[in-house]
Amino acid sequence: MQHSKNEQLQARRAAATPRGIGVMASFFADRADNSELWDVEGRRFIDFAGGIAVLNTGHRHPKVIAAIQAQLERFTHTCYQIVPYESYIALAEKINQLTPGQHVKKTAFFSTGAEAVENAIKIARAATKRSGVIAFSGSFHGRSLFASALTGKVAPYKIGFGPFPPEVYHLPFPCHCANLEEVKRSLATLFKASIEPSRVAAIIFEPVQGEGGFNVIQTEAMRWLRDVCDEHGILLIADEVQTGFGRTGKLFAMEHFEAVGVLPDLMTIAKSMAAGLNLSAVCGRAEIMDAPAPGGLGGTYAGNPLAIAAAHAVIEVFEEEGLIARGQQLGDQLKARLNVMRTKMPQIADVRGLGAMVAVEFNQAHDNFTTELPDAAFTKLVQAQALQRGLILLTCGVNANVIRFLFPLTIPQAQFDEALGIIEEALIAAKAQQ
Repeated sequence: MQHSKNEQLQARRAAATPRGIGVMASFFADRADNSELWDVEGRRFIDFAGGIAVLNTGHRHPKVIAAIQAQLERFTHTCYQIVPYESYIALAEKINQLTPGQHVKKTAFFSTGAEAVENAIKIARAATKRSGVIAFSGSFHGRSLFASALTGKVAPYKIGFGPFPPEVYHLPFPCHCANLEEVKRSLATLFKASIEPSRVAAIIFEPVQGEGGFNVIQTEAMRWLRDVCDEHGILLIADEVQTGFGRTGKLFAMEHFEAVGVLPDLMTIAKSMAAGLNLSAVCGRAEIMDAPAPGGLGGTYAGNPLAIAAAHAVIEVFEEEGLIARGQQLGDQLKARLNVMRTKMPQIADVRGLGAMVAVEFNQAHDNFTTELPDAAFTKLVQAQALQRGLILLTCGVNANVIRFLFPLTIPQAQFDEALGIIEEALIAAKAQQ
């Protein structure tokens, strides 16, 4: 029996790579362009996954490719801590300017989101001389050991990997599914039963939880967290690894809260900053960023020159193509379409998100009414039906009952409309199949 190329590669993958690297798709990429991807057998897909929120400017944007090629002609690596280069400094200056707040800031570059998170905690501990860290249930901060400890979801990120670093505590996340008064009581109990506030270095949160289900933090909760941190000398860290670079209708999600006077002390950035190349950053108040001693921060590949070049190009693309406004427009179109479907489908429990960071949540339906029971099975059906029709979607949520939409902000309108049609078809087919 003749096996397809995808089947052959699946067999080789199973034999050569560990099962712990979970893979969603049964096909293998051959090439991609903007919002489209083709597998090794020539099948076309519209990509609404974006390498998990990495491709806000799409696959292979010409301006990004040109910037990488130009840097390739000069040098690919020196290690910034050995022989520095101007492009690193220039990007730090841009990030300091573009992030929320007019205070004096500094930025350090790293390679991955988890690395940025770990270094943000190191910086916070050095600045405060404290050790405790508070995070939230449903959060995702990375797969390294300390980042896994911060992450508020056991399966699959923590199973079999403990014990985890100490002095990490979790609170319920104050979003649409949690009462702020309950969160306040949980923190009061934490301060009485587990750790005194004078030993807490930082509170870290995602303005919109990614893996947790695209849960948007309450504005009132944001103000409360800032007040708590100010009262007790705790640093507030905004993890913008997934929300950053235009996903939420602003360049950074924390801009939504700047109007109510809330700014973070530190921010972590990664994913779409470099359009698919490995680059992350920690940006924060200059006096806090300067707390670690020389040599305390860095990394062999941190701030790789090719990735730095890509990030400069990404910033230019956002400005030249008006991608912030475009993302808001596309997100509004998607939510409107989903809300129309919601009137016909009791399985749709919620449609939510900021800007282009949109998700739909599915619960079990009974007698044509929505229940409060999460429906992970229906969610998988929708994802599978979309994939059969050539649309790549990702699931998320603590209960695996949420589909998130991570389309490029550069997607042509015709392809976006095609994708919306596929989503509707997938929903109808999943309902019929259930």
